[in-house]
Amino acid sequence: MDSVDLEVVKSALAWTRSGHKATIGTITHTWGSAPRPVGAMVAIRDDGQVTGSVSGGCVEDDLIEKVKTRAVAAEKPEVVIYGVTQEQATRYGLPCGGTLQIVLEPVGEHSHLEELLAAIERHELVARTLDMATGVATIQAGRWSDVLEFDDKVLKSVHGPRWRVLLIGAGQVSRYLAQMAQALDYHVTVCDPREEYYAGWDLPTVPLTRSYPDDAAIAMNLDAHCAVVALTHDPKLDDIALLEALKSPAFYVGALGSRKNNDARRKRLADFDLAAAEIERMRGPVGLKIGSKTPPEIAVAILAEMTAVRHGVQIPELVEPPKVNVTTGCAVPQT
Repeated sequence: MDSVDLEVVKSALAWTRSGHKATIGTITHTWGSAPRPVGAMVAIRDDGQVTGSVSGGCVEDDLIEKVKTRAVAAEKPEVVIYGVTQEQATRYGLPCGGTLQIVLEPVGEHSHLEELLAAIERHELVARTLDMATGVATIQAGRWSDVLEFDDKVLKSVHGPRWRVLLIGAGQVSRYLAQMAQALDYHVTVCDPREEYYAGWDLPTVPLTRSYPDDAAIAMNLDAHCAVVALTHDPKLDDIALLEALKSPAFYVGALGSRKNNDARRKRLADFDLAAAEIERMRGPVGLKIGSKTPPEIAVAILAEMTAVRHGVQIPELVEPPKVNVTTGCAVPQT
C-alpha cells in the first residue's frame, strides 16, 4: 500500500466516525494502459468528497455520481468496469483504450478499518479478505509473496510495506534515509553493532539491531523486494553485509563512499566467493548524481536511484556541472 492509499483508509474511517457514509474503491484488474496500478484505492464520501485515485481523475467524476446517488454498492460490494468499449474509453479519458475493473465497497463496522489502520501504522504487512456476498472483511498477517487476488467472490488485498530495506550503520544519512524510505512504504531495518551509535538511535518506528551486518542480512532472508545499503564507511561492517546481499536476489545493493573507495571495495570483494557479475551489481558510489552533499540530499539521491531500479527505469550517467570558484563565483571546468 502506498502513502496515497493509506490516506484513503484514514479518510474513510474518519468520515464514518463523523456520521457520513463512505465507499472505498479498489482497482482489481486493468487491461491495456492504466494510469494507476492494481491495488490502488479511492474513498468517496456520501456528499462527493474524495480522497485517493483509481484513474488519475478520468473516472472519478462518474464514480462520485454513482456513490452520491447510491446507484452502486449501496448495501454490499459491487464490481464496476470502465472502458470496455472504445466509446467508454473516450468518454472517461482512459489512455489507449485501457480498461479498469474496480470493486466498490460500502464502509461499515464489518469493514474492520480500525484494525487495518492500526496494523499499517505499526508497519506490519497484512492481508485483508473481503467477502463480496456479505461485505464482511477479515484481517490476517500477510506474507511478502502475497499479491492482490480477486475471483468475483472474494477480494484479497495486501496492505502495509511490501518492500524492505536494510541499512548498515546508524549515522546521520541512515536517519534521513530511514524516514524517507518509510514515507515510500518500505519496512526499514537498521543494523549497527557499535555501542556509540546504538545509544544515540531515537527513531521509535525504525528498529535497530545490534547483530553483525552479515547476520542481519541472513536473518532478513533477502528476496527480490529487498534493498541493502551500506553506510558506515567501515569495511569491517559494510563489506560483510555486501557479501551476503550481492549473493541474494535483493533488487538493489549499494555502498556509500567515493569512487576510489568503492573501487577498492570491489577489489576486496573479489577475494571472496563472489562472481564478477555479482560484484557488478553493487552500486557505489551509491545514489543518483544530483550534486548531493548533505545527509538529507544523499538520502534523496539514494532513494531516487532505488525507485528507478525498482521500476525498471534506466537512468544514464548525469553530467556533473563545472565546479564553482567560491572566491570569484565563476564556473571552472573540471580537468
